[in-house]
Amino acid sequence: MTVQTKKKTGRWRPVIWGGGILAVILIAIFVLAHLIDEPLRRRVEREMNARLKGYTIRIEKLDFHPIGLSLDLEKLWIYQTPQPDPPIAYIPNLHASVHWKALLSGRLVGDFQIDDPKIHFDLRQFVQEAKDPTPMKDKGWQDALQAAYPLKIDRLAIRNGDLTYVDKGPFKPLHVTKLNFTTEDIRNVESEKGVYPSPVDLEGVVFDKGSVKFKGHADFLAKPHIALKGDLELDQIALDYFKPIAERYQFSVRTGSLSTARGSIEYAPDIQKILISDLSLTGLDADYLHQETKTSPTEKVTKEAGKVSRKTANEPTLEVKVERFTGDGQIGFVNQAAKPPYKVFLSGTKLQLDNLSNHFKDGAARARVTGRFMGSGSTQVQVTFRPESKGPDLDLVLSIENTDMRRMNDLLRAYGNFDVVAGNFSMYSEIKIRQGKIDGYVKPLFNDMKVYDQRQDAEKNIFRKLYEGLVGGISGLLENRPREEVATRVPIAGDIEGPETGTWETIVRLIQNAFFKAILPGFEKEVSQGGGRRATKDSSNK
Repeated sequence: MTVQTKKKTGRWRPVIWGGGILAVILIAIFVLAHLIDEPLRRRVEREMNARLKGYTIRIEKLDFHPIGLSLDLEKLWIYQTPQPDPPIAYIPNLHASVHWKALLSGRLVGDFQIDDPKIHFDLRQFVQEAKDPTPMKDKGWQDALQAAYPLKIDRLAIRNGDLTYVDKGPFKPLHVTKLNFTTEDIRNVESEKGVYPSPVDLEGVVFDKGSVKFKGHADFLAKPHIALKGDLELDQIALDYFKPIAERYQFSVRTGSLSTARGSIEYAPDIQKILISDLSLTGLDADYLHQETKTSPTEKVTKEAGKVSRKTANEPTLEVKVERFTGDGQIGFVNQAAKPPYKVFLSGTKLQLDNLSNHFKDGAARARVTGRFMGSGSTQVQVTFRPESKGPDLDLVLSIENTDMRRMNDLLRAYGNFDVVAGNFSMYSEIKIRQGKIDGYVKPLFNDMKVYDQRQDAEKNIFRKLYEGLVGGISGLLENRPREEVATRVPIAGDIEGPETGTWETIVRLIQNAFFKAILPGFEKEVSQGGGRRATKDSSNK
């Protein structure tokens, strides 16, 4: 070896030795990290569970990465303690590290990313959570994450999440897939009141075909709860997935979709704003199921909604407004308490609602509904109403023309105890409500009504035939020749049932009581006052 070669080797020897020592140190660090992974996993699992209330966590594997000071929790399972089967969530990987971007600004905080989480809960677990007096925000989730990784969360990302809710019965589960959520600057403690420093971005696929998007900002440190502001978009959300939830409130939803919803939301401790610029339901086929129960869930909800509506009307810190709402399809009312039960419906329905608000300053809301009553009678409804804390304030105009009465036989049996084989039904009504007073009328008309048909009714008993003959004769007495119509105008005037009755509750009661029960006024009265003799004669001549 030449002298020159020896000199070169001598120059590199410290580098080689230094590199070798560094390699040995790194190997030792990785070996030590591997050796402490399992004890650290047990400690982290124990500390996380100590901070949680009502939930338990199990971690199958923990990987600590000394280079970069990051941590991976692998195959993490979350159980609701009272209802542990099935698990609430499964997280294949939760990665925690230093948020290097924030470190450049002088803040030592954490960056958490959750990959491919699957959240699954059922009705039993939902009910259990609802009964728990401890709110979700006080369950200790953030403290549990800090027990796993000592730095407070400043950035949180969820990638490709999967959310499933299973209700009782043979219904499709509520399912959200491809859920992506990102927010950062969570620990910004310098933001002023009313400022939302943390960008928030959320999107997902709802029920396989629909979509949800939210883009905005938040203040995660606001007191007493998080503050949020941004734009929300919903598209093509199938309503039949909500069948089990809707049926709990006596609504039967067979088909339909929330085709479009565009709006903005601001939710903060001192102000709440919901502005829907465009909301559209298409292809709706739904019924409200009326039942004779004193503790009807819908009755409770309606009354509570009325209280909330009155309380929030013109409330300065709450603003709710729908600029435009449209819908089409078929809507029905099924009275299961009547004997026999009956259904009335409006097919080919088109609804347009404009300027719905909880503030009087925004002016009156206007709704227009068109359709075919019982699939045949041309129907138009116009409603104008205003938000008032002292009770309903509305104007209603309704017209139904030339409904085939044979389609109304279940209704006629329930309220008139007879049916028809021919005839057309029309009805006109105008109702005005101001300061707890109702004023208006309901005017039903019957044209060419034929009640008794010996050939069709051959199987009916003699008493049923006699009664229907009487009714047919009475309709002859009340005919308004030459148009051959039976018309009765029923005035509606007086006080509403209670000064605190809500607008929607009032409308439902008007429809249920005034409209339906006014269809056949006077018939039984005429029978009891002696009209039966003429009616019997008329019916015998049929």
